[in-house]
Amino acid sequence: MPVSVNFSNNQKLVKLKKREWSERFNQLAGAIIRNLQSDTPAHLEKKWLRKIGERGVFNVVFVANEEIRELNRQWRNKDSATDVLSFPMDAEEPPRGEPWEIGDVIVSVERAEEQAEEYGHSLERELSFLFVHGALHVLGFDHETKKEEKEMFARQDLVLESLGISRSK
Repeated sequence: MPVSVNFSNNQKLVKLKKREWSERFNQLAGAIIRNLQSDTPAHLEKKWLRKIGERGVFNVVFVANEEIRELNRQWRNKDSATDVLSFPMDAEEPPRGEPWEIGDVIVSVERAEEQAEEYGHSLERELSFLFVHGALHVLGFDHETKKEEKEMFARQDLVLESLGISRSK
């Protein structure tokens, strides 16, 4: 089974179709792994990426601002709602035949809706962007320095563009 996504919608403010989002996230997860395999960054090993590509699983949870604010306060000591939080899982390989839990990506749909309006693109585009951004954090990317930001943001754009997702969508 190729890399996949377990998706949960824990918010009630914006009506979303679970099946459509599960399919979208599975496509995005595959595009992320393909991007990393074609241009493997120094911090990841090709063998590890191959295994993740074969049986890795991201967990994605849509939440409301209040829930993400609480998680942000609990895990990052920041008492504010944010758009996305990422929690990498243990990097050790699970037993043969078991899925490899890569990490959790928590997305505030409320915040995504605000940002989509602010940036002038669709909610679908913003939620897709936030998943890719969070998944890259799970995989060890960051944007603390200009160099890190340039690499991470370039990969985000390439992944989204590979599936025809642009700022205008």
